Amino acid sequence: MRVELVRRASPPALARALAPIAALAVALGLGAIFIWLLGRSPAAAFDVYIRSQLTDGWALTELAVKATPLVLIAIGLSFCFRASLWNIGAEGQLIVGAVVASWLALSGLGSSPWLLPAILVLGAIGGAAYALIPAILRVRFGVSEILTSLMLVYVAELLLDYLVRGPWRDPRGFNFPQTRLFTDAAMLPTFGDGGRLHLGVFLALVAVAVAWLVMSRTLFGYRLRVTGDAPRAARFAGFRPTATTLTVFAISGAMAGLAGIVEVTGQIHQLKPSISPGYGFTAIIVAFLGRLHPVGILAAGLVLALTFIGGEAAQIALKLPFDVTRAFQGLLLFCVLAADALVTYRVRVVSTAGKLA
Repeated sequence: MRVELVRRASPPALARALAPIAALAVALGLGAIFIWLLGRSPAAAFDVYIRSQLTDGWALTELAVKATPLVLIAIGLSFCFRASLWNIGAEGQLIVGAVVASWLALSGLGSSPWLLPAILVLGAIGGAAYALIPAILRVRFGVSEILTSLMLVYVAELLLDYLVRGPWRDPRGFNFPQTRLFTDAAMLPTFGDGGRLHLGVFLALVAVAVAWLVMSRTLFGYRLRVTGDAPRAARFAGFRPTATTLTVFAISGAMAGLAGIVEVTGQIHQLKPSISPGYGFTAIIVAFLGRLHPVGILAAGLVLALTFIGGEAAQIALKLPFDVTRAFQGLLLFCVLAADALVTYRVRVVSTAGKLA
């Protein structure tokens, strides 16, 4: 007996639209079983992870703040994924963007009104330049962009660790691995009484709107769809794969770098060894859960942000390690990919009885 996947001639549109919702429901069910096996109440976990976070004003603000880097990175990744290119190193591009822009923030240029815009632009440039490394290796030497982009994450983490423990360490920081605090001119403006909601939230909304326009109303967006769905047709149409690869990796890296410096200037206000709890990797789940559509990515970013703040609350209320949250995020990605596969393909069982191996 052999199990085969046979491509459907025309996958149902409704099934494709409902696949992420079904994947989320299955992931929640499996997560509840896992929490029960750990000796905790699934009902209590639901209350801590979801209900209490959606009924508290402070938690809703945190939800928007946590979703900001996820949405920014996932928007960039969607450009790559639509073209069937796989940038797995957004975490490293986030770090490099933050490092490059922090150099300007720590340069002591004073309170120039152009300082903050220049910092944001420099963060995007740093992320784009770092993302172009695996892109160039792919188009020039045929090296897998999956491996190179992933391996470069560790290079970026080591670079950040070296800087905050060495040349950029705050001399008044009691020997902690961190830089000195940024000046007020190098911080994103905040809103509200608590000062947690910052300008980066609105930058993420702008990115969603711009990405929707580009994807649905421009020749470039059409080129990405054709390149991903029918590479041969794209070549016949004159779309150059080399230019497409370099462009989408640059866009993806720029959004990741922007997310990195938004996170630093909006919340942390200095460089530390851990400026991201894994936003670059979680954004991959956000992109696929949102069906690579900007509006879907916005909704998926809020869902994954909920797992972050819910996981932090569960550490206190239920004594659950934060690794449970990471495991759930990975489970969610698996369910999303499985749902997409079952929509695109149908399962066929082939009998091999009586056949020689």
